[in-house]
Amino acid sequence: MPQPSYTPELLDELKMLGMFNPNNHQEGIKVHSSAEPAMIEAARRLHRKGLVTQDDGGYLTATGQEAAEHARDLLTLLGTADATT
Repeated sequence: MPQPSYTPELLDELKMLGMFNPNNHQEGIKVHSSAEPAMIEAARRLHRKGLVTQDDGGYLTATGQEAAEHARDLLTLLGTADATT
């Protein structure tokens, strides 16, 4: 299996997942038409992947909540690892 790469598109999706409030799953986001085109496209991709409920954001699905949690965990681990060197 090929090693996944961290493309700019994937990083934009991770950034968008990080915008959701981890403490309130009833709080969604709305990506407005005036937002950065990369964020608009990231929201659309996340919707196609079944991670958010609307193509302009909406709410995280159950899978989206899990993905967002893993993304936060990774950022925490990387941030902690950086602080110890």
